[in-house]
Amino acid sequence: MKSKQAIKFSHRVLGLAVASVFAALSVDSHAVTATGAFGVNATVATSCTISGTALAFGGAVNVMGGANTDATSTLTATCSTGTAYTIALSAGSAPGATVTTRQMLNGTDTLNYSLYSDSTRATNWADTGTLPAGTGTGAGQTYTVYGRIPSGQAAAKPLTYNDTITATINF
Repeated sequence: MKSKQAIKFSHRVLGLAVASVFAALSVDSHAVTATGAFGVNATVATSCTISGTALAFGGAVNVMGGANTDATSTLTATCSTGTAYTIALSAGSAPGATVTTRQMLNGTDTLNYSLYSDSTRATNWADTGTLPAGTGTGAGQTYTVYGRIPSGQAAAKPLTYNDTITATINF
């Protein structure tokens, strides 16, 4: 048998529980909700990057006669999806060099070379940005640069020659 105090305590707990339920119901029954909407937008900018590997003709290049010396490097163009682009190559850093006759330097000594966009080395890669052309996919797209040191440069001294070409992506 329960004592009077235990019964009173049970009634108080039960009363508090019932009051809490009614309080919660009365708040919910008067709750009002409203909704609203807002727009979300973004503009993706057209963008491109370009990078390249070194064009290394190798060790002892024989420019006196015989065969031309050929080498290749790779350009990687990465453009946002759907972005049309062209790639141009500068004449290089040597004074007097042109896009048809580029020059590597060692001091004032020069060594002529050319850059092409095709493996037969028939299409000069110029600085006009007309070749090659592509459309961005969001992933890197590679292009081979075909280099050639023509034979018959008897005036070239046995030195190490260097040049810097700037690749420009127009989009």
